[in-house]
Amino acid sequence: MSKPSQSNAVLVAIRTPRVTAEELESSLQELTRLVKTLGYTVVGRVTQKRSSDKYAAVLGQGKLAELALWTGGSGKIEAAFERPMHKAASKREAEASDVTEESDDDESDDTIETAPGPREQAQIVIVDCDLSPSQLKNLERAAGVPVLDRTGVIIEIFSRHARTRAARLQVEIARLNYLAPRLRETGGGSERQGGGVGGKGAGETSLELDKRRIRDRMKELRAELAAIGDEHRTRRARREHELTVALVGYTNAGKSSLMRAMTGIEVFVADKLFATLDTTIRPLYPDTRPKVLMSDTVGFIKKLPHDLVASFKSTLDEAASASLLLFVVDASDPSFRSQLDVTRKVLAEVGATDVPSLLVLNKRDRLGPDELAALKAEYPDAFFLSTRSKDDLQALRERMMGYFESDMIDEELRIPFTAQGVVAEIRARMRILSEEYDAEGLTIRVRSTSENLTAIKKKLAR
Repeated sequence: MSKPSQSNAVLVAIRTPRVTAEELESSLQELTRLVKTLGYTVVGRVTQKRSSDKYAAVLGQGKLAELALWTGGSGKIEAAFERPMHKAASKREAEASDVTEESDDDESDDTIETAPGPREQAQIVIVDCDLSPSQLKNLERAAGVPVLDRTGVIIEIFSRHARTRAARLQVEIARLNYLAPRLRETGGGSERQGGGVGGKGAGETSLELDKRRIRDRMKELRAELAAIGDEHRTRRARREHELTVALVGYTNAGKSSLMRAMTGIEVFVADKLFATLDTTIRPLYPDTRPKVLMSDTVGFIKKLPHDLVASFKSTLDEAASASLLLFVVDASDPSFRSQLDVTRKVLAEVGATDVPSLLVLNKRDRLGPDELAALKAEYPDAFFLSTRSKDDLQALRERMMGYFESDMIDEELRIPFTAQGVVAEIRARMRILSEEYDAEGLTIRVRSTSENLTAIKKKLAR
């Protein structure tokens, strides 16, 4: 999946009967942003209505010819050898091609450039669905350039943005899972001797050997990731009695900007999809009593590959173990409702459905007065925010602390001078409401969780 020296891309999308025109356009816009994140320039689109996306080359013959105008390919599936096609499959493909030839004129508006003149040539084709290995091969033959499906694009972005060892391991596992069924025989597919240490023996093909190497490599990666996962679980266990807030949401919703504004740390912020893959955990700043930790998590997207969800489960466990989830949404994006559904669906896969949550409609500064009023009526319990507004940030901080304090207990503690070492722990873990010294010690009124109160009382009873 290496990037060519030039960087023009043409997008391909299939509209099946279950997909509306609006859904197709929204998906293509999102794919355009994904492709731009990789550094390509989208110069055209080829879309087609089909009953399924399971056809041999995804597109019909007429649309393959149109795609070839963008790429300079033949527009035909030129197989290295002819394989007889089953009669039923041949008939279905022919009928589909006839229908699509007739509808080509009706769908000409689906491309960015409709004039018959010269087109910018694309060096790669990006398909807005998952492709089987044979579909990938057939499209590349017809287009004459490399082809990536949506999953391949997302994995490539993840590969470029992973920074920590855990993230790199998770991405490589997903990448190898994606690559294994798409391996192709090199050198004409001839068999070769595979003897020697670790070899299967005479007759093992290069393809078989490559697949076995991938399996072995994945086994090593999973073992290493499991060890890192044990470390993460140990750290979470240490934070078991800490109050934690996890930021979750669609990619590029503004989670990292909110994280930076609430904690005062420098986290990577960019107007790109999946700019953040690594979980960062920091306390709110200025400090709160009791201390509250905030974590930034990987963003979600429609059609997020299942292998990536599985690989990033250890990272997403931060959300499942949080005290409160903030669903951060870009309120200025017309499709934010479907994005919110995607976020909830992915969190359900990692068992985070029972964690209390607050909906944060971010980027309110991009909304007009009427839009803002309509959204407030639609989401009366949501918090509206602009990370550029200090008043909004302070109000969110108070909203979070109000939530935590609603379950806290106010209690008066008597601390003799002989137990003054406990006072520092109280100040670090509890909110001080009042304190009064006398000749024998300190009377202090605190607001705290029942767990922290129980721990302090045990120390005072010694």
